[in-house]
Amino acid sequence: MNMSLIDGPIPLLLQLLALIAIVVAIGRGRSRQWLLRWILVAVLVGVASAISAALYIRHQGWATGPISFGTMFWIGMFGFAVTVLIAGWRGNGWWRRLVSLLSVPLVMVCGMVAINAGTGYLPTVRAAWLRITGAEPEQFIDEAQLAALRQKGEIPTRGTAVRVSSPSDASGFAHRPEVVYLPPAWFASNPPPALPAVIMLAGEFGHPDDWLVSTNALQTLDKFAALHHGNAPVVVFPDIGGRFNNDTECVDGSRGNAAAHLTEDVVPYLISRFAVSSNRQNWGLVGWSSGGTCALLTAVRNPDMFRAFVWLDGTLGPNAGTREQTVARLFGGDQDAWAAFDPKTVITRHGPYDNLSAWLGVSDDTPTVHRDASTTPPPDEALAGWDNFSETHVPNAKKLCALLSGHNIECSVVGYPGGHHFSSAGNGFAAALPWLAGILGTPDVPARVLPGAPAK
Repeated sequence: MNMSLIDGPIPLLLQLLALIAIVVAIGRGRSRQWLLRWILVAVLVGVASAISAALYIRHQGWATGPISFGTMFWIGMFGFAVTVLIAGWRGNGWWRRLVSLLSVPLVMVCGMVAINAGTGYLPTVRAAWLRITGAEPEQFIDEAQLAALRQKGEIPTRGTAVRVSSPSDASGFAHRPEVVYLPPAWFASNPPPALPAVIMLAGEFGHPDDWLVSTNALQTLDKFAALHHGNAPVVVFPDIGGRFNNDTECVDGSRGNAAAHLTEDVVPYLISRFAVSSNRQNWGLVGWSSGGTCALLTAVRNPDMFRAFVWLDGTLGPNAGTREQTVARLFGGDQDAWAAFDPKTVITRHGPYDNLSAWLGVSDDTPTVHRDASTTPPPDEALAGWDNFSETHVPNAKKLCALLSGHNIECSVVGYPGGHHFSSAGNGFAAALPWLAGILGTPDVPARVLPGAPAK
């Protein structure tokens, strides 16, 4: 069940089956005229399919960099396979027709495997099984099971992930069930200790529990707690989409009040339901990809609520395409509404912050860059080329750190292994967790300076 869906025998086998099916669908004994005509048409349809898909992805703002060759190839092969199916139907026998029909979904599966290889969303067969069946990892329980566990008075040896239904009274945001991670220390007393709390946010498409199913975050939290006498922050995995394909970009806009849901629903709920600390010094945020943008945005808009945030491969602001597309799609064309959720505008208008720190992680081999907090805004050249649409993570992180540090927010740009996918995000979180837990005042966790900062 832990066999990889990113590389290895399973993707290779699927690709071979798809290619064999297409070859069989073309068939032997075709006339030279048929082959010249319809193979050419199939190639042209395939190329047109790939180009159209790339343009559509670009138009929607789903990606700004080059799309992987594997993804483009299998999108093209889909158009090729459909053309071969239609053109060759009349001259094929029943079994070749069957194979031809089968080639189309096989190619579609290969396309999804290629996309998955680029995102790491379903890293293993087990992760795919959990998503398809709706099953949950064994550490997941519901509220009733939590009550029974509390009644026993036992301290678990590892963390517990609880499915919860937080309110939406303040925001009106229709959301899916969310997840709260409770470290063993939470069960050590009744009422529970006032532990620090962290909001963890994943990418633009997905489920609230993506960090737990698609990365090693659950194992990372358990290992961390085991090294610190069961102590770790309480972590909430909220819903900022409402449904899989609703890209809110974590703002209050036409796609839902996701920002208000975090600060006006989730935070008060966690304090009241799980007795976490209400002190902003004990609250942090972690986010990857658009979740990283969300962590940045939420922290700088609500400095009275958060002490620190971890930004992993995020963008520089809400990104639903170009700036013009973002303003239109998320805010109905309202420039003022956009400005209220643009981190650069928010930070500049706010001026110097008080006691806020940032870990800016990038999935690249890059030297660590640390900047002390300062009240001198950065020169224009340090922010040259600022673009919320850009996904060039290292330059983005350096520009962001320059802006943050110039408004009294200490920050470090830190590289971590891997590319822009979920498994790599797990590495970034594992690297940042000791610093984040320490700065938030987690019991038995020593405070650490940001990477690159002088020892205090």
